Order: sequence, then structure tokens, then C-alpha cells
Amino acid sequence: MEIIVRHEGQDHRAEVQLIKTTLWIHFNGRTFAIENSGQGRKSRKAGTAIGSNQVAAPMPGKITKILVKLGQEIDKGQAVLVMEAMKMEYTLKAEVAGKVADLSCKAGDQVVLGKVLAKIDKKIETEK
Repeated sequence: MEIIVRHEGQDHRAEVQLIKTTLWIHFNGRTFAIENSGQGRKSRKAGTAIGSNQVAAPMPGKITKILVKLGQEIDKGQAVLVMEAMKMEYTLKAEVAGKVADLSCKAGDQVVLGKVLAKIDKKIETEK
């Protein structure tokens, strides 16, 4: 959603998106994240996965590389894809181990803030 903030007589536009418990704000070429986990606010670095099993765009940008394949088993922290935004590359990583269940983008796609790019079916740990 786009919002307009008036400050000292000037209008400023910002792109705002709430994804799970994180409020993403893209303003004046910069992206900010405010997370409400029920224990106060925490900031989240751009380029990390959103939520437990989704990888989403932390800012508007262009997908440059897909590093995994549909159905591939991946580890927690493994790089899933690379995107370019604000003339920099960002590597988005999985927050959970599991199988890549969905890839909803391809190299060259322009994506908006918050777009879910990949979904991971969590690996179920069993006791031995």
C-alpha cells in the first residue's frame, strides 16, 4: 500500500506492507523493517526470509538469480535467490530446512515489496 506523509508542507510517498508480524517500509530509496513479535520491536535485516516458511521480497527490485530448484531439499540459512535493488545485490536465505514447494518468480522478474517469492515445506524432525 502506498501512503503519503505530509511533513513541513511537503508530501512524501512511502510503500508500506505488513507481512506476518513485520511492517516493511520502503521510503526515499531505503527499506526499513519493524517486527512485532510480542516482545517489543526488533529490526530485521533486508535479505532474510519472511515468516517461517516463505521467502519474500524485502524491497522492490529485480530477481537476478534463482539458486534452488522446485522440490530441492535445502538447509536453514541456505541461499534461495538473489535480487537487485538500489544498485546492490541481496541474497535471500531460507529460515527453515525443508523442500522447496513453490517458486513464484524467475530471473529477470521485477517484484514489489512483500511479494512471496518461494515457499518451503518445513522438514519434520523425528526423534530416533
